[in-house]
Amino acid sequence: MELLFIIFPVFFIFAVGFIGQKLIGFDIKSISTTALYLMSPFLAFRTFYGNPLTWDYFYIILFSLLLSLILFFLVVVTAKLMKASRSERSAMILGGVFMNSGNYGAPVVLFALGAVGFDYAVIMMVFQSLLMNTFGIFFASIGSDERASWQDALQRVIRMPLIYAALLGVCLQVFDIQLPIALMEGISLVADASIPTVMLVLGMQLAAIARKKVTYKYVTVVTMIRMVASPIIAALILLFLPVNDVLRAVLIIQASMPAAANTTMFALQFGTEPDLVSFTTFVTTIISMVTIPIILLLVGV
Repeated sequence: MELLFIIFPVFFIFAVGFIGQKLIGFDIKSISTTALYLMSPFLAFRTFYGNPLTWDYFYIILFSLLLSLILFFLVVVTAKLMKASRSERSAMILGGVFMNSGNYGAPVVLFALGAVGFDYAVIMMVFQSLLMNTFGIFFASIGSDERASWQDALQRVIRMPLIYAALLGVCLQVFDIQLPIALMEGISLVADASIPTVMLVLGMQLAAIARKKVTYKYVTVVTMIRMVASPIIAALILLFLPVNDVLRAVLIIQASMPAAANTTMFALQFGTEPDLVSFTTFVTTIISMVTIPIILLLVGV
């Protein structure tokens, strides 16, 4: 029962966004852009500014790369065995490889493990954003006739203030530059507002997903990879990484998250089976209501 109370606030905020979108109909893109470009950078800055550089940063990056690489090969092999088309294969990669570590994973970690775990989750969120906005765009583009070059992906990363905010926080911390308390209080206000905002956005995005004709066998396979295979692979990787118990729990929880909502935007942009990608996001998010409490129990929360 305690595990249900941990995730209840998360799904309550999702539900508020979902209902609000159904009843009122907000401009999701504007709100999402506000959260991504105005709020989340302050959260990233505060996290990297307030946490000394340790080997944990390296292990988080290494873990993310290994997990993404293994999931990628698993999806590609599965898609080949299922004789999926190029577009369907790209859609499966988007749904199976990239997890919702930001507007779902980070809040769950916050409620489950507190501030220390949350700082780890934000670090992973920043790196996952970098992966999604490079490799995610590339995989989305190769599934359509509108091919994106690495220059296109690089330009998107260059426009991400999240990266610059994180780098600025690291620099100020390394050179021991202390910011005024009043300024940090203002930064914290914006940073604290980012989490509920991105959670509301996810609820709105789920409300905007329409059930359309999709190939359900691909949805089923990607759902199994994202919700079952991913946390198992994560646990196996962590057997070989000397991380503390809190970081281990954070990484497994993040690996258990449903498909990232941002992949739907990539699929829409390039016409890479957007219905398949969006429906996979919806299904995995609904299933996570059952799987996340189980994962929390297994990691000892």
